[in-house]
Amino acid sequence: MAEPDRSEGDVNLGQRRQAWQAAHLDDATRALLDEDARWFLHQSMSTPCLNALQGAEGAWLTDTAGRRILDFHGNSLHQIGYGHPTVRAALQETLDTLPFSPRRYTNRPAVDLARRLCQAAPMQGARLLFAPGGTAAIGMALKLARLATGRFKTISMWDAFHGASLDAISIGGEAVFRRGIGPLLPGSEHVPPCDPGHCVFGCGGSCALRCVDYIDHCLHKEGDVAAVIVETVRSTDVQLPPPDYYRRLRQICDRHGALLILDEIPIALGRTGHLFAVERYGIEPDMIVVGKGLGGGSMPLAALIAREGLNVGPHISLGHYTHEKNPLACAAGLAVLDVIEQEGLLERSRRLGEAALHHLRTGLAGLAAVQDIRGAGLLIGIELDDPDLAEAVLYTCLSQGLSFKVGQGQVLVLAPPLNVQEADLFWALDCVAHAVRTHALTAPHG
Repeated sequence: MAEPDRSEGDVNLGQRRQAWQAAHLDDATRALLDEDARWFLHQSMSTPCLNALQGAEGAWLTDTAGRRILDFHGNSLHQIGYGHPTVRAALQETLDTLPFSPRRYTNRPAVDLARRLCQAAPMQGARLLFAPGGTAAIGMALKLARLATGRFKTISMWDAFHGASLDAISIGGEAVFRRGIGPLLPGSEHVPPCDPGHCVFGCGGSCALRCVDYIDHCLHKEGDVAAVIVETVRSTDVQLPPPDYYRRLRQICDRHGALLILDEIPIALGRTGHLFAVERYGIEPDMIVVGKGLGGGSMPLAALIAREGLNVGPHISLGHYTHEKNPLACAAGLAVLDVIEQEGLLERSRRLGEAALHHLRTGLAGLAAVQDIRGAGLLIGIELDDPDLAEAVLYTCLSQGLSFKVGQGQVLVLAPPLNVQEADLFWALDCVAHAVRTHALTAPHG
């Protein structure tokens, strides 16, 4: 059997996972996990599972043994937490009246959500299509780019994640999804991402935008690229391109006739302190893909939002998904927008994010194992110098009731609900800082 890929940190075949399960799981949970492992196909990072849940509310999960777990992972979909009363009420009302809307019919929740998202999107005259998940919405974006430009090639980034379907992994750049699966989608070209701390062009930690110049070079050489696809802020390890990155990229795409598609599936809806992360950069993309949190932490829902000039496909089905105008999912999406506005979660994300960064930088100051602490809103990354250290910190925190993601092998990614209680937030930050200090200053971890 091949060695598991550690780019996502929390692999499901490691010794630390087995040790954690031996120490924390009861017999009933083990029996359920065994049954899960019996019936599901096994895959990296997912099955077999770590633990089993029986409840989720707000920022908290409850496992089948009754342990509460503060969830700073959430698969990036719990911007307003789990089971928010506004979402529950919207779902119940819609379930009682219109549980489904077959194709060829529209419905009020779908139209209202489309209008609100398009009016809020940072582009002129936006239109959208809904899909039952972010991966499907990425597929629609690729089809629309081909249709609008008459070209099929794309440029996307190594280490990027755009979904797990064959077209999405073709433009994605993580080996754990691509290895041994080829041949992939023709014309899927890749370039290095903007990663100032590990720049392959030798910028030495101070971004000189050579990665953008390389995209310019590639577009010139290829000559017929349909679209450049980028995660506005890469959520798996919290990479924040400098302000000029997107301004220059927008100009380059325009010069070469390529569309600019931004993937904001995990980070839109306030995660970075803005409804759309691209608002940090002041440019207009040609398309934005959003999802995950749009379903209110319960329903699968995503959207492809495109500028008016890309309304060019009345003769072809770009999506036509069974659940593309699901009234339940759209009611949840409307509730999410209401909660973000009514509870002031955009400003709260920015304010608490700045406080969290200051708290972590103070608590981890002078520790050589910490290479960087960065963030935007309530998306925070702590980059360590060693994947083994990152894994040790993860399982220590899990033992204390805190869950989070490890990205690119060694970045602790903290993504709490935007309405997390401040006391819970700072307890979690202290939990992480203490675990990092403990493991970094004790036994070797290389």
